[in-house]
Amino acid sequence: MNRDAAVLDNPVAESLLGRHAHLARRIGQAATYEAGVSTFCALPTEPVPSDWSDLARLLGSGGFADMFSNTAAPPAGWEPVFVLEGRQMIWPDGRRPGDPEPDAGAAVVELGPHDVPQMLDLVARAEPGPFGQRTCELGTYLGVRVDGRLVAMAGERLRPPGWTEISAVCTDPEARGRGHAARLLRALVARVLARGERPFLHVAEANTGAIALYERLGFDTRKPVTFQGFRTP
Repeated sequence: MNRDAAVLDNPVAESLLGRHAHLARRIGQAATYEAGVSTFCALPTEPVPSDWSDLARLLGSGGFADMFSNTAAPPAGWEPVFVLEGRQMIWPDGRRPGDPEPDAGAAVVELGPHDVPQMLDLVARAEPGPFGQRTCELGTYLGVRVDGRLVAMAGERLRPPGWTEISAVCTDPEARGRGHAARLLRALVARVLARGERPFLHVAEANTGAIALYERLGFDTRKPVTFQGFRTP
């Protein structure tokens, strides 16, 4: 299986062209996810003016172009929405997932479409980043429940060839400090490695606590990234 790290330079495009093609909308070289799945958009690494025109047609006037880690500058008339500095981290080739974290009295469970209301409620409390009604269709999501309430979750998002991104890592503020995030991350890493793939993830540079956790579990920084979004003319 291809595990060349070069595919991580444009992971949204690699995902939409491959494992997530069934969730894609496309015009020419421009692509995005279906509504409710993700707002991420993809263009070639070095887009030409016609690519930007195709993306504008795909999203419609005033549409949100979430360019993820594609730092290409759009043409005049595209309104900036946000810029966020972050980093891309990868699991080193050959590293084992490590011993499972203590269960802290709550089991890790697999989440599905019937859990979406609880997942969205947790996202509202914990604010891990973009997560929509259909985001769970991108891959496997795991969670931790305490007394029937979902208090932590993490899952699979982008799927470039040979890799799986771990995302939506979050814990209810009232349940932090109990190792839930570490347990979920280790469980997901083990699943990804068992498929013969390698895990990777993205994190905001300001989220020093998350970076420290990822490093403790075994992730290494591959490169800095800049996330940016725009409104189409």
